[in-house]
Amino acid sequence: MNADLLNRILEAAGVGENTDWEFKSARGGFPGSFWETYSAFANSEGGIIVLGARQDGDEVRLDGLTEPQLQGYQKILWDGLNNRQKVSRCLLANADVQVVPLEGSGLLSIRVPRAERGIRPVYLGPTPFGNSYRRNHEGDYRCADDEVRRMLADADPTPADHRILKGFSLEDIDLASLTQYRQRFLSSKGEHAWLSLPDKELLERLGGWRKDRVSGAEGLTLAGLLMFGKDKAIRDPEAAPNYFVDYREKLDPKTRWTDRVYPDGTWEANVFQFYLRVWPKLSAGLPAPFQIEGGMRRDETPAHEALREAFVNSLIHADYSAPGGIVFERYPDKFILENPGTLLVSLEQFRRGGVSECRNKALQKMFLMIGGGEQAGSGVDKIRAGWKSRQWRLPLIGFQINPDRVKIILPMVSLIPDTTLEHLRKLFGSRLDHLTASQIQAMATAEIEGEVSNTRLQELLSDHPADISRMLFELREQGLLESDNRRRWTRYHLPSPVGSSGSGDDSSGLAADSSGLAADSSGLAEDIALRELAAPVASKKKVSAKEMTAVLKQLCQGRFLTLESLSRFLKRNPQNLRNAYLTPMVREGSLRLLYPESPNHPDQAYTKAEEKA
Repeated sequence: MNADLLNRILEAAGVGENTDWEFKSARGGFPGSFWETYSAFANSEGGIIVLGARQDGDEVRLDGLTEPQLQGYQKILWDGLNNRQKVSRCLLANADVQVVPLEGSGLLSIRVPRAERGIRPVYLGPTPFGNSYRRNHEGDYRCADDEVRRMLADADPTPADHRILKGFSLEDIDLASLTQYRQRFLSSKGEHAWLSLPDKELLERLGGWRKDRVSGAEGLTLAGLLMFGKDKAIRDPEAAPNYFVDYREKLDPKTRWTDRVYPDGTWEANVFQFYLRVWPKLSAGLPAPFQIEGGMRRDETPAHEALREAFVNSLIHADYSAPGGIVFERYPDKFILENPGTLLVSLEQFRRGGVSECRNKALQKMFLMIGGGEQAGSGVDKIRAGWKSRQWRLPLIGFQINPDRVKIILPMVSLIPDTTLEHLRKLFGSRLDHLTASQIQAMATAEIEGEVSNTRLQELLSDHPADISRMLFELREQGLLESDNRRRWTRYHLPSPVGSSGSGDDSSGLAADSSGLAADSSGLAEDIALRELAAPVASKKKVSAKEMTAVLKQLCQGRFLTLESLSRFLKRNPQNLRNAYLTPMVREGSLRLLYPESPNHPDQAYTKAEEKA
C-alpha cells in the first residue's frame, strides 16, 4: 500500500489512530453507497467518510473534487440527511462536514458519530428491516432481522428484563432459590422491611413481578424468571430460549477443563444459582492475604471487589435474547468474562465510566440488594482500581459483532514482569537504556499482549494521547516497533516474530487462546502438519461446502491462522475463501476472530470456537 499518500489523506481528513474510515471516489457523482456506510457507522462505533479518495485493493488513489463538486455534494448530503424517506436520522452537525484541501484539489470529510441507543438503528428508507447496516471486517453489511429487533429492544426505554411473561406464574419460580436470596439479602442489608413480605410482594419490589398500569397486564417478569426461575421455564420459547450460562476452569494445559459449571440438568440453572456456584470458584483464583479490620478477619481485597463487579456486570448487561450464552473462564493468570449483546454506550464512554446504562435494570437491582453491582456508572472505575491495587495490568475490554459479544480480560500479570524485561533486553540490548519509562511500558505491552495501541496505552499511562502517538512513532522510527502504516486502528508490534514471554513458554497467558492475542505458528513441524490437514481440499479444484468447512475447523483447531495462511494451505483465492466460508462461519459462531474488537485489523486471524456441551 502507498502508505505516504494514505497518511496524507488521513491526516488531512482528521482521521485519528483509533477511528474507522471509508474512502469513496465520487468522481462520477455523489456515491449511492455513502448512505449504507452512514447507517453502518451510526449503528457501530462511528467513523469518517472521505469523498474524493478511493481504495483499489491495496492501492490508495487520490481523485480529488472540484469546487463545484464540493458545493454540490454538500447540498446532496444535507438534503438527504433531512429527508426521512432517505434516512431515519440526521446525526451530523455543521462541524462534522469539512472541506479539506489536498494537493491542488479537495476532499469532503464527513464525521459520522455513533448513534445513541435510543435512536438505533439508523436505517435507510421507510423501515429498519432490510435497511439497517453495521460495520465488520468486511466493511458494511446489511443487518439480519433479529439484529434489528435487538437494537429496537435496546432503544426501548423500558428495560428488556421488565417484560411481563404471558402464561407464566409463581409456579415457574424455584422457591429454594428465592429462600437463599432472602438469606443473602438479610446478610447484606440486615433487617430490611422487604424481607417480611410474601414472595409475590418481594418480587414486585425487586422488579420480578410487575403490573402494567396502561394495559392492566400483570405477571412474572423476565428478570424474575431469569434470577429465580426453573431451568426449563427459563428456556421456554416465550422467555429466553437462547439462555446458557457456562463457567470453565482451565488450570492445567493438558486438561480441557479442570472444572466446569453449566446447565447439565442437576441443578436449577437460573442466574442466582449460577452466581452462588461460580463466585467461590472465581474468587479462589485471587490471592487473599490474612487481614484484620475492625477486630474481624477480612478475606476480601479490592481485587475481589473488582472481580465480583466484572462478574455481576456481565450478568446484568447480557442480552438474554441473543445467541451465544454467557461464558466465564478462569486460567492460572487471567480471567475472561464474555456475554452476548452490544455495549449500550460507545467504547470510549465505557472506558471513561461515569454513565450508567444497564440493559437489565431489575437484575441490577436484585444484585444491588445482596451487595453486587454498582448503579452509578462507577463499576468500570472499581474494576480498574481493584486491579491497580495489585499492580496488575489493567483489564482489556473488547467486543465482536455477528454474533454480538462483549469480552473483558482481567490479567493477573504485573505491568512489566521481570521475564518480559529480560526478554526485551535480549532482543534490543543496551538500546533499552536510553528509553523513558513510558517507552519501556509500550515495548512491554507489545511483548506481553502481542500488540500495543494508543488507546491501550491511555489506560496504562498518564501521558496525553498526542504524546503517546508521538512516542509510538519515535519507537517505530528507531526500529523498536513496527506498525501497520496507519491503516484502521493502528497497532504496533515488536519487529521480529518472538514468543510471548522471556522463557518462551507463554508464561503470561495473555498471548494465546481465547484472549485474542496470538499469532500463527511458524515452526516447520507445524507447517507440515497443517499442509497434511489441508491436503483433502488443496489437492482438488472443487470440494463440497461441508468438506471445506470441516477442513477449516481442523486447521483452526487450537490455533489462530490468517487469511493469507489459510489460502496458502488450501490453495484457494483468499477473497473467495473469506466471503464464502470464513465470514459466514464467524457469524454462525463456529470460528472466532483474533481481533474481535478490531474487525478490520490487518493481521486478522481465525480460530475454531469451542462448542457447547
